[in-house]
Amino acid sequence: MMHDVIIVGGSYAGLSAGLQLARARRKVLVIDAGQRRNRFAATSHGFLGQDGQAPEVIAAEGRSQLMEYPSVTWVQDNVVEASGQLDGFSVRTQCNGELKARRLILATGVVDELPAIEGLQERWGTRVFHCPYCHGYELDRGRIGVLATSPLAMHHALMLPDWGTTTLFTNGVFTPDAQQQALLDRRGVSVQNGAVRRLSGERVDLELEDGRVFNLDGVFTMSRTRISPLAAQLECELSEGPSGLYVHTNETRQTSVPGVFACGDTSLAAGSVALAVGEGVRAGTGTHFSLING
Repeated sequence: MMHDVIIVGGSYAGLSAGLQLARARRKVLVIDAGQRRNRFAATSHGFLGQDGQAPEVIAAEGRSQLMEYPSVTWVQDNVVEASGQLDGFSVRTQCNGELKARRLILATGVVDELPAIEGLQERWGTRVFHCPYCHGYELDRGRIGVLATSPLAMHHALMLPDWGTTTLFTNGVFTPDAQQQALLDRRGVSVQNGAVRRLSGERVDLELEDGRVFNLDGVFTMSRTRISPLAAQLECELSEGPSGLYVHTNETRQTSVPGVFACGDTSLAAGSVALAVGEGVRAGTGTHFSLING
């Protein structure tokens, strides 16, 4: 069967893209592996109308609404290979073999690669975060740590005083220069040097290699992000973002390969449910215009 569009990834961006195409009565296949990036977080914030809702509830409701449209098919599977060209793309899945479509939308998200620090992984999404707008308010103006993984930790450190008393842990990664230190001083950010040994405790007890322990309500850090290999297989142009590679797109969210579109964290160097939904709309409508115009 030749679908109009295959959407690889059924999280917020993919669901949003699919909804636009379903309402245009296009034959859509969504292939989803079931690994939302924010699956570790208990609540989602900053999305108008859904603030404070559980991420899995938002995703489940979105899927339920999308599947009301009879032209949409959903497959729970993992896409391992993609190839083809305009009007003749194919994807190979682990369980359902080869599937074909005239257009592809990559909404595969990213994988977060975290610093190898004891106690960090198990607190990701609960006490260790990446987005102040998503999680800062709930820390109730408490004690916030910024765990540096690169000099880009300055970005977090200068933002977070609006959400609480902030300490930057340079973690042996970088030393603020005079200008950076002046900016940190102006924002009231304390700076602690030395490598971080572990995170522990009910909230966060951050221990440095020299034995000092800091009691915190939450920690923000920047992961390295890894995109799906599908974009490279299709020979899409990639760009280097602040945390890793992402897929380069134009204003319609078409990649450098005609007929291949990308949206969500795959093509935007930022992690937000609201942004993912908006980018999905752009990719869905862009794909529809492509089908109309050939």
